[in-house]
Order: sequence, then C-alpha cells, then structure tokens
Amino acid sequence: MSDRCHKTAGSARLELSRRALIGGGAALGGALVIGSTQRAAATTATSQERHIRLHRYVGAAAFAHGQRQGVRANAHGLTLHHPTQTRTYADPHAAGASASYDVGTWTSPVIHNAFRLTELISSWNADTPGKTWIEVEVRGVAETGVRTGWFVLGRWCRNDPDQGGAIFRTSVDDQGTDIATVWTDTLSTQDDHTLNDLELRISLMRPQGSAETPTVHQLTAMCSSLPSDATVTTSTPGPKVGRVLDVPPYSQELHIGQYPQWDNGGEAWCSPTSTAMVLDHWKKGPSAAELSWVEPMQDPQVAYSARNTFDYTYDGCGNWPFNTAYAARNGLRGFVTRLRSLREAEDFIAAGIPLITSLSFKAADMDGAGYSTSGHLMVLRGFDAQGNPVMNDPASHLIADNAQVQVTYKRGQFENAWVPHSGGTVYVIHPEGARLPRAGAEANW
Repeated sequence: MSDRCHKTAGSARLELSRRALIGGGAALGGALVIGSTQRAAATTATSQERHIRLHRYVGAAAFAHGQRQGVRANAHGLTLHHPTQTRTYADPHAAGASASYDVGTWTSPVIHNAFRLTELISSWNADTPGKTWIEVEVRGVAETGVRTGWFVLGRWCRNDPDQGGAIFRTSVDDQGTDIATVWTDTLSTQDDHTLNDLELRISLMRPQGSAETPTVHQLTAMCSSLPSDATVTTSTPGPKVGRVLDVPPYSQELHIGQYPQWDNGGEAWCSPTSTAMVLDHWKKGPSAAELSWVEPMQDPQVAYSARNTFDYTYDGCGNWPFNTAYAARNGLRGFVTRLRSLREAEDFIAAGIPLITSLSFKAADMDGAGYSTSGHLMVLRGFDAQGNPVMNDPASHLIADNAQVQVTYKRGQFENAWVPHSGGTVYVIHPEGARLPRAGAEANW
C-alpha cells in the first residue's frame, strides 16, 4: 500500500498512483485502498469483525522449522551456508547491469489462519554487508483450491550501490493475476478471491564465490481480512491513557526541494521523517560519520532516512516494510502490522513504545491539522488524560517549523482517519529484547 504523503491545504484531493490500478479502487497516498473503504468485503468479515494476525519468525528455533536450502539457522537468525543455487540478476535501476549470485533460501511452514485473508504485508530485519541482498516472496491457496505462484514483496539491501551496496532496493510491479496482485508492498486479492495456507520464502544472496553472507534476524507476515465500513465507532479510552513519550519533533517541511533523486523532500518525506523521529527517540540514529554527505545539515538524519528507505520502482520513501527494515539497525527491531483501535495502541504507549501510524483525511475532518492528505504518516507518542492521541505530525499546518510538529488530535477524528483508511497500519520499532504488550487471542503483534 505505502504512502506518498500527498497533501493539499484547505481542500481534499485523492491522487491516483502513477501505477496503473487494476479494477475498482482509489489510491491512498499512491497506493490502492483495498480491504477497507474501497472494496466489498470478500470474506466472512462483517462490520463487527476485523481479522488481523501477525506471524513472526525470529531466532534459531523459529527458523529451524520450514525448508532450508543452502542456509542455516543460528542465534542471530538465518545465514548462508553452502548455497547450491545461483542466480543472475539484472538491476533495472542500474541500466540493466547484471551480476551472478550464490543463493540460499528458507521457506516457512504452511501458515494457516482462522480466517481467509484479503491482504498480506511482510516485513523483515536483515543485515546485508558488502554486495549481499535478500528477496522476500509469498504464495497461497485460493478458495478454489488453486495455489498461486510466488509474488515478490521486496528486494532489499541496506545500502544502495552508490554507498557500496549490491542493488537498488525495489518493489516489483506488474505481478497481477486473476487471484491476487502486489501493490508496492502489499499482497492484495482480486475481486472476491481470498487466500490461506500461505508460505513465505526468503532468498539470501551474495556475489558468486564470495564468503559474505546476509543475516536475517526477523521475518513477519501480517495477514488481514477487514470490513468495508467507511467509518468506525470511536473506541473508549482505557485505564492506560495520560502518558506521553519524549519523541523528538522533526518537520518534513524543512526539507522541501532536497534531494530530487529521492523524491524531492517536503511533503513526500513523511515516512522517513517519522522513522527518523523514532530512531532518535531510541538514540539509535545514524552516526556523524554516516551523515557527513548530507547538505544542508539541519536534521540531516531525515535526509539520511529518506535515502535509505527509498524504493526505486515505487519512486518514493513510503514503502512500509522498507522503513521498518531501515529502522532495524544498531540493536533495534521493526515490523509492520495493523491495530484494531486506539485501545490496542494504548498498550504500546504504556510499554514505552511509540508507533508510526498511516492515515488519510480531509482538512475539515481533522481539527488542528491544517491540511488534507491522501496518505500520510505521523508518530503516535501518547495520550492526554481524556484519551486523545498526542502526535508528532511532521506535516502539521504545512509549516516548516519543528515546534509546530507536536499536536493533539481528537480521538474519534483520528481513529476514523486511520482505521478505515489504512486498516490501522502501524510501524512498530523497539529495542531488541524489549517486551511487547500482551496480544489478544488473534495476535496482531
């Protein structure tokens, strides 16, 4: 789905993606809105049912299951070990330059949900030293019994080739079939099709003959089947409201016109700006040496974040799992999931974990914002005593001033800009080993 952070002051404007949209649906920040307000419910979901399930693989015990070819599981995750496959990859963003790689793969055990999904988002945490990289794929079984082919959910390396990395990180377009397609980072079913009995596959690659290896620390799959309700009932604040976390405020508007090769800063940089805020909250942002190339040097970590989350096919920084993959550095872990309401978000704030939220709204529907957006990200850093969300909104009033970033929105208005429009999508970024809140029976984290 992703977010391009398109905004207009004063009046709402939904902007269609540069990609061709298959079937009915409107773009949300450059991504097709499916599974919420723009498609009919294709499963057993009713207006009361909001199915979300996160599957997580982390550590040797988790990766010991499934099928391994040329990889091994250890305390750190998955690494290459005597790969037996090779692959030649022509990088479409490097003038078709090709290189040959040794390849190892891990395929998950079959993932069976208690519901049939209409969307899936995978996210991953991986180190990719030198010229190594990874690719994440998924397949599933339709309600007709037909097994799909493999869909690519992302090709990732930490550094682009100009930084010494292997490839230009990218999503993959034009994967649509009668059953499903991929909208940048989100597998979405077509028409009334649904999927279950899924398999994730992750491929680890290194230059042929090299001794280098990527290391995959964590792999997740968020499966969802959401109702088509245009609005949701405002949740009742729980007993954990009244806490606000100290997340530094950065304005994306301070970066208008910066680095056209990475989407020109400003309104396009809501996602990397939000990610930079949370990294600095955890004191795990880039070092001074890593920032040495950035000009100008005001909040240089924002430009650094934009460069290192940029998706060269999507042509933007709003690829959701690319942001959490970038954030998983220096002892942090990150993943993409969906929450059912702000009540679930309250548990994260109580645990000291801020959330990055994806939403869209008209200016008239969000008091205090001062703009409209067809897709935007901002940091939830707490709740006031009445349960209203306290945000770091990097686009607040479209004013280039960090002091304007901290804003409190009305609970009901925020929830209806977030839950129906992105399905309640959040980035969860936390220190490795941190205890997450207890999840419910249908665990979505």
